[in-house]
Amino acid sequence: MGTRPAVATTFTRAVSEGIGASLAEVDAELARRYPGDPGTRQPVHTVYVPADAFSAGTARSWGQRALAALDEHAPDAGAFAAVLGIADELAGPVYARVRAKLEREPVEDLRVDFEDGYGVRADEEEDADAARAARLVAEAFDAGTAPPYMGVRVKCMEADVRDRGIRTLDVFLTGLMAAGGLPGGLVLTLPKVSHPQQVGAMVRLAEEFERAHGLAAGRLGFEIQIETTQAVLGPDGRATVARLIEAGEGRVTGLHYGTFDYSAACGVAAAHQAPDHPVADHAKTVMQVAAAGTGVRLSDGSTNVLPVGATGRVHEAWRLHHRLVRRSLARAYYQGWDMHPAQLPTRYAAVYAFYREGLEAAVARLVAYTGEGGGDVLDEPATVRALSGYLLRGVDCGAVDAAEVTGPTGLDRAGLERLAGRAVVGS
Repeated sequence: MGTRPAVATTFTRAVSEGIGASLAEVDAELARRYPGDPGTRQPVHTVYVPADAFSAGTARSWGQRALAALDEHAPDAGAFAAVLGIADELAGPVYARVRAKLEREPVEDLRVDFEDGYGVRADEEEDADAARAARLVAEAFDAGTAPPYMGVRVKCMEADVRDRGIRTLDVFLTGLMAAGGLPGGLVLTLPKVSHPQQVGAMVRLAEEFERAHGLAAGRLGFEIQIETTQAVLGPDGRATVARLIEAGEGRVTGLHYGTFDYSAACGVAAAHQAPDHPVADHAKTVMQVAAAGTGVRLSDGSTNVLPVGATGRVHEAWRLHHRLVRRSLARAYYQGWDMHPAQLPTRYAAVYAFYREGLEAAVARLVAYTGEGGGDVLDEPATVRALSGYLLRGVDCGAVDAAEVTGPTGLDRAGLERLAGRAVVGS
């Protein structure tokens, strides 16, 4: 490397070094608070199943019921595309991929629910269901039949249900350890958070469990559900979400918006509680800014309009669900909740069309940026991170094949990860 050409300067090296020393703590804090994307796959949805209804065949059953809904209400690509307004050139590929997904991996993320979907039960009954959930989850991961991500949602840290939630978490995690250890795809969900100290309490539980079982510090992470107004705006008028993430001490993995609890807390009438209501958009925007750069991922909520009944009613619900999923994707909410098996076809149709319709343009812009060809858009590095992340998400969810991205760009997976600003897993 050659020496720098002689040019006139004013600042001495001591000035630069002094500034570096003065900002060293700031550098360390920024690196801690904003580590960037974790570089792992993010599921496109989460399915909640009441603990007493959960079984070894739940995920497979959801796929079968979703396929049955397609067979009954949209038996071919043309019919499905006509209902949802999918472009003709995408109809065949999207429909084929949706059916293949429902046969191969219908659920990407499953939560055994001990909260709203389960309710209040006798302690003996909840203990038994928590122990059974641990056994079934462990068996599914061992057998390779589990969704990529699976875990539990326990009751919240509010005073009247706190002890029960802690005990259920304990029974479940202890059962997993007895069955061979914590699986890699384990996810824990803490609902109805309304104060940072409740997050801190969850951190303490994780620390205690890790110490008791000789696990690495930080092994247990958890999601936070944003379902209360206090989680978004505190009594002092400050945004609270960032404080919740900070209270998690690096363990918070996701923020999940709760459509109906949050809407109700804001006084929204039942008929208007939806993921696209203005109060939802405000909450999710605050969540998005608070989570940016932290490695904490976002999930939108759900719609309770279910695609059941006569074909006309199913089609109406499908169109609504498809529109809401597409809306979330455009707003960078790449995950959501699904409440019924018949919502899976429209979840995957919306996701697959979103990535396939933008594939050619995204690849072309990436090729132009890396110097392999010209283009009519001058992209900056930040936009290239978004382009690479978009393509990686498309591959991860099955919307596009890896070769459709790596072939024309000449970039392997690791190269795309680096352009996306992600930590390259395994490096």
